[in-house]
This record gives sequence, structure tokens and C-alpha cells, in this order.
Amino acid sequence: MIEQKKHTPLSCAEEILHKWWGYESFRPVQSDIIASVLSGQDTLALMPTGGGKSLTYQVPALMMDGLTIVITPLIALMKDQVDQLNRRGISAVAVHSGLDSRRIEIALDNCTYGDVKLLYIAPERLATDAFRVRLRRMNISLIAVDEAHCISQWGYDFRPSYLRIAELRQYAPNATFLALTASATEVVAKDIMYHLGFKQQHILRSSFARPNLSYVVREVDDKLFHLMRIINNVEGSGIVYMRTREGCEQLTEQLKAEGISVNFYHAGLPAMERSIRQDEWQQGKVRIIVATNAFGMGIDKADVRFVVHYNLCDSLEAYYQEAGRAGRDGKRSYAVLLLSPDDKERVERLFKSEFPPISSIKRIYELICNYLQVAIEDGEGASFVFNIYDFCHRMSLSTNSVINALKLLEQNNIMTLIDEQDNPAKLMFCCSRDSLYKVNAGGNDMDRMLHAILRLYNGVFTHFRSIDELNIASVAELSPKRVHELLKMLWRMHIIRYIPASHSPMIYFNSERLATADVFIAPETYHHRYNLAVERFNNMIQYVNSTDRCRSSIIEEYFGQQESKPCGTCDICLKKRHTAPQDNSSIDTQILNALSNNSLSVKDIVSLLNFEDNNIIERIDYLIRVGKISISESGKVEINK
Repeated sequence: MIEQKKHTPLSCAEEILHKWWGYESFRPVQSDIIASVLSGQDTLALMPTGGGKSLTYQVPALMMDGLTIVITPLIALMKDQVDQLNRRGISAVAVHSGLDSRRIEIALDNCTYGDVKLLYIAPERLATDAFRVRLRRMNISLIAVDEAHCISQWGYDFRPSYLRIAELRQYAPNATFLALTASATEVVAKDIMYHLGFKQQHILRSSFARPNLSYVVREVDDKLFHLMRIINNVEGSGIVYMRTREGCEQLTEQLKAEGISVNFYHAGLPAMERSIRQDEWQQGKVRIIVATNAFGMGIDKADVRFVVHYNLCDSLEAYYQEAGRAGRDGKRSYAVLLLSPDDKERVERLFKSEFPPISSIKRIYELICNYLQVAIEDGEGASFVFNIYDFCHRMSLSTNSVINALKLLEQNNIMTLIDEQDNPAKLMFCCSRDSLYKVNAGGNDMDRMLHAILRLYNGVFTHFRSIDELNIASVAELSPKRVHELLKMLWRMHIIRYIPASHSPMIYFNSERLATADVFIAPETYHHRYNLAVERFNNMIQYVNSTDRCRSSIIEEYFGQQESKPCGTCDICLKKRHTAPQDNSSIDTQILNALSNNSLSVKDIVSLLNFEDNNIIERIDYLIRVGKISISESGKVEINK
């Protein structure tokens, strides 16, 4: 009698994995996380970059009734994953600021009444009334929180919008929560579970060890020379991280002069240009990308052979995230940190500048509000195009000081700088509905456009609404150019407040403009976070200064992994191995064992044995001299019979 195979939840998950993704089995921790989610247990999953986080919520989403909501701050990641899922025939949508209000409404309606399985959404969207109204109608089974360390005020990338996520429990009390991050210390992990309202603390950890990744720190006088050595000696594509945009551009020119296929990437480039450069690098048209930390979010290129940090990082969290983009295919790869003798002092000065005096933060807040012409008690919930370079030039401020002030203002839920992206046009009427009938400009075209706007969009008299000018043009039977002209006309007449569609950074007012004296920077977001930032920076310095501890072990223990073992491949481990006294008899035995079944080249023998190359070659010469082995005419080493 043939025994029937039992269909456990995990076996069903593997069937779905094979059907939709083509894989035969999960990685060990992936299966543990999926089993935990399917059992209904709130789970915090700590998985390193490239560990396959997305499958831990995508597979359960196809097994559970209802909708899975994925919360992530990365619009590029949303678009990429939704595109991949749709290509596989899985129904998924993304809602983000790059969509007009009509498209957002359609997407949310499909999640409520259609067959959508995964909804990707930015944390800021949780605060909108339109989203909350629809939440009550959605059948939500799973809420996955990506980059979950952003919820902790003690994490290195805290975002206040993440604190609203726990409010989803009142709309979906039976939903399971899955929090995912690649970088959380013990303190941050506990903070994540607290702020997400876990019923019980439950953490599943993947190993933070990367056996195929060799960590190296080099203190050098000529960084360009050593970078060229890496590029010329390591095949494949690479990333070079720098702190500044200017540095990226200068280094790119230097590498191009050396004949290297290279381009630069930073947040100062237009969105379309950044997308093109990222695609060229991912497709192998460009070998090296020189970038600030703006590059890498959502990047999933498997064959990156090296990541070089040209400057010191502020924290091990940031370093591990960025270095971890090398070697995702499991092949030997390198994470190299290049230091100049004065780097530590320079970075420490830059690091301290990230916490400007509170009086400076208040002054920058006031100047931004004046620059955007936002009156006191006005602006709440509004977004404004913000050219930070023009602002800094006009106000004689450094870009760095403004960016750091905005970070602290965001952490205090006052205003948020939204990175450059596709921003739809927005408008709000400044007059009553009755006043519109008195508008004389624009003739019949104006009447048709106004009727189209009022038909398509609710709430335009009380707050800014995203609009689609192409849709308005279609309904009004006008050209898009004519609609744009009429909107600008209404704006000049002070009948509407109008923000044209753009590819620019935006300032979002979380609250109404405050009197400068009333701007409150909470001590925990300033003094306490400063002390924690100092502690993180000191841990980075300890990693750099280590002369006797395995670098991989330092990283693993920092993230709470117990009983880490030396990796054997970092610069510290290799130095220890090369300086340790060699046991010649052991080398001889291993050479003879390697040759017992096959003849091999000298290169093959060296690659097989875990000893210093020169010592292996010396022992091969010795064994030839004493007649135990010989080299054939074909160059193969073989045992003498």
C-alpha cells in the first residue's frame, strides 16, 4: 500500500514556491518564518541583505484568504516587486505619491472588491483619510513591515511615519504582523516589537555570517591606486560608495581616465537619469557604479563581486547593509573599506555636524516656511516642490546643515523632505464654489475644465488633491497643454493653489506652520539620539581598528548572533593564517591525498589546500626533489609509482 504524502502548511508553501517562482525548497530560516506566519504568530525576522525576505510574505499571501499589505518606504522596491509579481500572474498593486488620486482610488477599490493579493504602500499613506476609510472594508490577513528598524527611535534610520503602523490593528484585529529588517541590535529589535504591539516577543534570526564575503580594511595613502588594484584584479561588477555627490563625480572622471567602464549615481540627478544609470549597471552595460548611500535601496543584482567604501561609514548597520550587496549569488566577493590616516577625524567632524544646535534648526525651519510662503497656522497636510540648492544659495546656508535640520524636523513630525520622484500635479481651491461662476478668464474652455475637475475630484475646496491633467483634458475635451495653461491662469488669479507635476523633491508639512518659538525638538530625538549615534560610530571605529578579531565575527556579535566563528577569509583571519607556523608534514600529506586519484596542476593544488600559497609551492618542490611526485610534460603533478 502506497503511503499518501501529507499536505502540511509548509509542504503547500513549497508547492506554491515551485509553481510561481520555480524553486524547489526554502532556505532554513525562510521556512521557519513562513511556518510562524501561517500559524498566526506575530514575528520579527532578522535577515541579512539578500537573504530572500520578500518570499516570506509573498508565499503566505498566496496561501491565506484576503489581502496582504506590505509597508515599505522604498518606491523603487514597490514598483520592482509589483512588476515581478504581475509578470508571474500574481495580482499585486502599489500605492505611492507618484500616482494621481484617481489611480490610487482604483487601486484601493481593487484591493477591497477585487482579487488583489498584495498591496504595497508607503507608511505615510496610513495617515490619509481615504486609505483609512477603505481599510475597514478590506479583508486583511497579513501585514508585512519592511525595513522595520525605521520604527525604532534608537535605530539608525528612524522615520516617524512608521509609528502609525500599529494603528492598523484596530482596522484589522485578526491580521498577523511580520516585521522584517536586515539590521537591528537587541535594543532596536525589542523596540520594533513594542511599537508594533506584538502580543508576544518572537524573533527569528538568520545567520549574519556571509561565508562567501571577504571583509577587508586597508589604511592607505593613495586610495585611487588601491581601488584600481581591486578593479583590475577582481573580475565582475562593483559598487564604490562615497559620502558626497561631488566626490562621486570626481572619482568617476578619474576612473574613466583610466579606461574603466563607470558612471556615478546620487540623489542630485533627475529621477529618470538615476533610473537609466541603475538599469545600465544592472544590465552589465556599465561595470562600476560610484554612488552615495542613495544607491542600493531595492537593488538586487546577484553578481556584484566587490563593494568598496571609499570613506568611513557612520555605523556598522549602514556598512553591513551596503557591503552586503556584494556576492548575493554565493560566489566569492569582497567588501573593502579604504581609509586615509585623517579619515576618522574628518568623518567625526561631519558626524557631529548632523546634530546642529536647536536654535539653528528653528531658524532653518522659519526660513523654509518663508521660502515656500507658508503662513503661520497654514500648510498642514500640504506638499511643496522644494529646490534645496536654490534655497541654500538664496539663504547662504550649507546643503549639509539644511538636510540634517530637516532630518530632525521629520523625526519630530513637523515637516518631511520627500526624495525626488514623480510627483503628480496637485491643486486646492482658495475660494468658494459659488465664486467659480464669476471667473471670466478662459472663456468656454475654462468652464469645461472647472466642471471636469469638480466631477473628478472631491475635497478640492478643503485640501490639496492630486490630479491627473491628462484625465481632466480628456473629460473636458481639451488638449493637455490648454489645461495646463488654464490652471496656471487660475493660480495667478489666486483662485487655486497649484503645484505642477514634477520630478523634484517635495516638502510635506506634517502639521501647520508653527511660530518659531513654538517649534519643539524633543530631547529624545536630539540628545539621546546623539548619544546613540556616537555609540554606533564608536562601534564602527572598533571594527576598523581591530587587529586580532575576525571582522565577520565582530559584525555577527554586534547584531546579537551568539557563538560566531572566525570566517577564515577576512584580512585579519588571512593574516593570522599566513603568520602561523606551518606544519610541513601536514602540507605534504594533503598534497599527496589530493593527488591520490587524479593528476593536478600546481594551481589546482594551491586552490584546494588551506595553507599559504608560497608554503604549498615550497612543499611541492620538496616532494619533487625527494622523488615522491613529478611533473609530466602536460604540466600536471602526479605521484610517482
